[in-house]
Amino acid sequence: MISIVLPIYNEEAGLASFVSELSLELTKTSENAEVIFVNDGSKDNSLTLIKKICEENKDFKYIDLSRNFGHQIAVSAGIDFAKGDKIMLIDSDGQDPPAVMHQMLAKMDEGYDVVYAQRIKRADESALKKLTAKFFYKFLNKITSIEIPVDTGDFRIINRKVANALKQMPEKQRYLRGQIAWLGFKQTAVSYERLGRNAGETGYTYRKMIRLALDAITSFSNWPLRLATLSGFFCAFIGFFLILYTLYARFILKQYEPGWPSLMITIIFLGGIQLLGIGMIGEYISRINDNVKNRPLYLVGETNIDPDASN
Repeated sequence: MISIVLPIYNEEAGLASFVSELSLELTKTSENAEVIFVNDGSKDNSLTLIKKICEENKDFKYIDLSRNFGHQIAVSAGIDFAKGDKIMLIDSDGQDPPAVMHQMLAKMDEGYDVVYAQRIKRADESALKKLTAKFFYKFLNKITSIEIPVDTGDFRIINRKVANALKQMPEKQRYLRGQIAWLGFKQTAVSYERLGRNAGETGYTYRKMIRLALDAITSFSNWPLRLATLSGFFCAFIGFFLILYTLYARFILKQYEPGWPSLMITIIFLGGIQLLGIGMIGEYISRINDNVKNRPLYLVGETNIDPDASN
């Protein structure tokens, strides 16, 4: 059986058309399927629509989280409740076409543990978003010890072995595409053209994208801490030569005029580097604090799934 996990956040406008498209593609496969909607604290009528869809189809399930926990955690909740030996992760905004699942399933049949969808074209996205995404993935691969495929999102199929391994990673700041890459196993790609949204506006604002980028960097790299250390050495090196130059100008060149500019520039420069280092360290300490609290990753408000199904 294949479980299809759909994270939902304010998708009322385009959800019905996406479900119709997904249902059509499911009739073309021999796989038994369950569809799991994960309502991540939607503020519109998404939950009402989801319940109606689930009433009309016994293979459609829903999980209503107690509040908005974020996209990555919503997907994680769906994985926790999924029963299938294969689990497909896909957004419900229509940008990732369900028809690609057939190519992905064919690859799974060849013995792969993970098949991820790799974009060759991205419709309805600004040049800035494409440029920043391209730069970010290249930068991330440079500073981490694992290779995260470029031009991929969470649209992928994983098998039960990978899902079980993923559940052993308890961190609160989730970055699933990086975590799955870290796990290893046999992985391959299927190329596709990403479409525009069915309706509505994206919930992934630049603020959320920056937050996800920070989670990715701090989860898979100590590079920011190394940068703070190197900055400290660099400042100390520059400071040492400034001291030598000051002594040289005072006693050899006899060109010494006391003044505030050089003093203030030095203080501001060193202060900025110190604040940068403290900020980077603070990001890591914040994440340590979140994980030490050991709070639940998410809380379920209501669901029509048997509680014993999650593991």
